Amino acid sequence: MSPPRPQPPAASLSGFLDAHFTSAEDLPAAPALSELLRRECEGLEASVRRLEAQLASSSASWLARSGEARSGLRRIRSQGEDMAARNDGEASSAPGVELPAIVREIQRIDTIRLYAEATLQLEALVGNLEDATFSIVRQASKLNLSSVLRRASNGMEQKQEKLLRAVDAVREIEQELVKISLSRPEWTKLIVTVDSRVDKTLAILRPQALTDYRALLAALGWPPSLSSPDMEKDKYSQVPNPLVLMNEANKEKYSESFLALCALQHVQANREVRQCKMPAATPGLSDSKYFDKTACFDNGLWAIDELVHPIVSRMEYHFSKWSEQPEFIFALVYKIAKDFMDGVDDILQPLIDQARLVGLSAKESWVTGMVKILIGYLETQIFPALVTSYHRSDDKLEVHSSWLHLNDQMIAFDKRMQLLADSGIQKIAFISEGLSRSLSVFSIYSGHSDWLQIWADIEVNSAQDKLKSEMENETTWLYSINPQDEVGDQESTTKFLLSTREDYKAPPVSEFVVKSASTMIDRSQALPNKGMKIQYTRSTSVQFLNDFFVVLHERCEALQLSNTALEDESLLRASYAINAARYCECVLREWDEDTTFLDMAGHRDENKEQIHKRSPQHRCSFFADEIAFLVKLGTNFLEQIMSSILIEFEDLSWDYVQNIGSSNEQNQSDDQVLDEENLEASPGFVASLDVLRERITKLKIYLNSKDFLDIWRSIAEGLDYFIYSSIRWGEVKFSGPGVIQLRVDTKALLRIFRPYCSRPEAFFPFVTDSLKLLSMRETDVQYFLEALKNGKDNDNCMGRRGLHHVDASQAVKVLRSKKIGR
Repeated sequence: MSPPRPQPPAASLSGFLDAHFTSAEDLPAAPALSELLRRECEGLEASVRRLEAQLASSSASWLARSGEARSGLRRIRSQGEDMAARNDGEASSAPGVELPAIVREIQRIDTIRLYAEATLQLEALVGNLEDATFSIVRQASKLNLSSVLRRASNGMEQKQEKLLRAVDAVREIEQELVKISLSRPEWTKLIVTVDSRVDKTLAILRPQALTDYRALLAALGWPPSLSSPDMEKDKYSQVPNPLVLMNEANKEKYSESFLALCALQHVQANREVRQCKMPAATPGLSDSKYFDKTACFDNGLWAIDELVHPIVSRMEYHFSKWSEQPEFIFALVYKIAKDFMDGVDDILQPLIDQARLVGLSAKESWVTGMVKILIGYLETQIFPALVTSYHRSDDKLEVHSSWLHLNDQMIAFDKRMQLLADSGIQKIAFISEGLSRSLSVFSIYSGHSDWLQIWADIEVNSAQDKLKSEMENETTWLYSINPQDEVGDQESTTKFLLSTREDYKAPPVSEFVVKSASTMIDRSQALPNKGMKIQYTRSTSVQFLNDFFVVLHERCEALQLSNTALEDESLLRASYAINAARYCECVLREWDEDTTFLDMAGHRDENKEQIHKRSPQHRCSFFADEIAFLVKLGTNFLEQIMSSILIEFEDLSWDYVQNIGSSNEQNQSDDQVLDEENLEASPGFVASLDVLRERITKLKIYLNSKDFLDIWRSIAEGLDYFIYSSIRWGEVKFSGPGVIQLRVDTKALLRIFRPYCSRPEAFFPFVTDSLKLLSMRETDVQYFLEALKNGKDNDNCMGRRGLHHVDASQAVKVLRSKKIGR
């Protein structure tokens, strides 16, 4: 057996040998190549051994960790089994017990870390604020009035810079507090602590800033003198304004001080907004530098208020001489405000714009400051004296006159001052309660509701005295009748879109009442907020109207319309009282649709504890109760008038109605043919028709068109029911002449209502249907009775005959009252 043939070398090895031994001359280099290959093999073997050692170490480490994990899982599993056993076999797992606790612990640690970071950051910011404030206060003792305007002195500039740094620190603190409030609302103690420290610092910073600002104003010559040689000679002269007379250097110093004080007030206002409205704040609040003007500056601009305060002492000297002549006090305040207005607008408005106080007007702020001066004096000097006189004086008339005169002056002053602040006129119409409180001199009543009530009582008493003298003249309760109404012109009854007193035929006293109430309502518009307006309006105009409505009710009650025979005088008085009530109702409904009263009604409903008990239509009505009273008054007495007319008609026509169907047979025979066109109404029916025609005509003259339309239709329906129900259907027998006479009498009755309606028979449905049944031919009567007797499709059968109101049983009774045959 031959030995196996050797395998050829691998291709890679052949390539390696071919690369190093290309010829016989390369063979001597073989020992060197062999040594090189040996060293490389040793290096590779060492790397393999090193990797094996690392693999062993890693495996041992993984096995150790795996063992710990395995033991932990066994422990968790055993704990879970123990807990499952304790819970009577209920499924439970250890991760559900320990993992949430671990997560909570991690969250607690993270919260502590965040709390510590926030605390350190706020501590640094508050420290910067306190350092800046301490530096400003320490530097204040080194400055004196002479150094304020000295060009070489830079103390004021340094103080302004430090003040601005303090403002920036407060702004940064506010941004952090807003973020914390939104993200961590439970950190209340941290926020309260920071607010306490910042408030204490600002309590030091603000007085110092105001003191520096006042020192600058004094150095500029403010306040100016309120008198001049020309004024002593009774010549009008405008008071010189030091702000306008400043040179450029002083103007620059003043501008810096003004802007710094505005910035301080701005951050202080932002703090108040955050503290009051933080629950409703949005995330963008912390990034907003500017808030709405009504929220931040409702108490005035500090820089402008400091311009106003020094004028107070000089003006109060003049005020004290005019306590009995308040018009002079108002005139002086207006003059000072007007004299400085141009300078305030030219100098301060650009600074306000530069401070980026969006929506704030220098003119409006100046007017606000002047009004606050007047409010302070009135509150401490004028009103207390008036209140004392009101409670103690026996001469109430003089006190009432003084109080009303003072409020008239206040209203006129408010209008003039608001016109003076022309840049704020548009805003005043849509102003918020806070800003309106600063602008109106009537804000004096905000803190003295008892004074407001005294004013309201005086107003309503004065109006009631005038109304009483007006009502004593009986002619004011009468309406001048239009000649067309007396003629009975039909066109006049077609006007139902009523608006004026003449349209409602209301007596002049009703217009006097409406105008008096409207005047008091106009006065209420001077009050600065809705709560005060509601209180004043309810105590004056509403009370005044209610008193008049009670008088209307008493006048109608005194007539006793339902208990006595109706007379023309009683009908006239009741009609005009109803017209007055309808006119007042119309006016109140118009007022209710005004945006002012819609807003007041909504504000009142918000404060109602049991609003759900009110009907939906009353929830947006300020005069809901008064309108309901007037509607009830008019409806009740219209019903009484209608009832009296129907009772009167029943008394006069009772014998006739009771004899319908029986007396006719005694007067005419069945064969007698009556001329229906020339036949007259029954003698027993004529008197009742004449009285009814007279009553309807008087109502048409006296009543307004809407109520007249309602009442004549109601009377017609009542007459229809009375006549139909009074006939003894089934007992009496109508012959042919009897039916004709009944039809003639019905036409006579319808003729009374024809001037007011082209088809009055539509309001006498039962009598009309009865006549249709009685007018049937005998063959049709038999056929119709048979059809009704079957009881099938009675409605269609009745409808084909034009009978839409009487039912089948009633139709049978009517037909059985028709005499058939001889």
